[in-house]
Amino acid sequence: MKRLFSIEFQKIWMNRSSRILLISYFIILSFIALIASLKIEIGSFNMRLADQGIFNFPYIWHFNTYIAAVLKLFLAIVIVSMMANEYSYGTLKQNLIDGLSKKEFVLSKFYTVVAMALASTVYVFLLSLILGLSFSSYDETSIIFTDLQFIAAYFLKLTAFFSFCLFLGILVKRSAFALGFLLVWNIFEGIVFAILRVGFFADSPDTARSVMRFLPLESMANLIKEPFTRLSLIKQIETSIGGAANAKIYDVQFVDVVIVLAWTVIFVLMSYTILKKRDL
Repeated sequence: MKRLFSIEFQKIWMNRSSRILLISYFIILSFIALIASLKIEIGSFNMRLADQGIFNFPYIWHFNTYIAAVLKLFLAIVIVSMMANEYSYGTLKQNLIDGLSKKEFVLSKFYTVVAMALASTVYVFLLSLILGLSFSSYDETSIIFTDLQFIAAYFLKLTAFFSFCLFLGILVKRSAFALGFLLVWNIFEGIVFAILRVGFFADSPDTARSVMRFLPLESMANLIKEPFTRLSLIKQIETSIGGAANAKIYDVQFVDVVIVLAWTVIFVLMSYTILKKRDL
């Protein structure tokens, strides 16, 4: 495992574009801290976001992992480019000639995917911990380490998404086309939901959502649901305009974890199957 990961790390780090993307990703990820200084001023209304509890424990674990997950496209570009370069530079064929099996090749890519997801998860964990200790109104240990399920869900979400990107990179061979396919698939899932919602389950939107949760991107999105409606400010606004109480479940659901794990295994197996059958 160490040997396979070392090979992939050298390939990525020696590539200037990939190195810049990786560094840029972690720099931009740090900008989450700037949210603490943002102020909203509308006439006499003045509000600082950090004062609204977004960095309170344990809410911060939910908020930061949701925001950080939006930036995962940076690492997705690195992954699809990593595969495209294997074909463009002929390193894939050379690795196989040098004795690396196709199974080991796919495993080396998957280890890289897991390492990227883990590095991002550790970074988000440390960043959230520092921000929470700086701004949170609660500093009891039992509260600080509550809801770490979102950190675990973040790691799983990135691993699954990057495995999908790895599969697309192997399938399409060109990074631009692979990213384009990712966009098309995202649109496809949106169309499927519209068809289910309007056509098949017009009277039962919950049924449509239950079907959608089995699709790859939707299942990943369901791991960490939007955190904004948990804020007391939003709840106060909903109450003031006569809105119903929000009964949304924000916790990471076990069924979503199982679905995402299944898709991760499927993507890795499909990557190996394609590579095994392809004439290189």
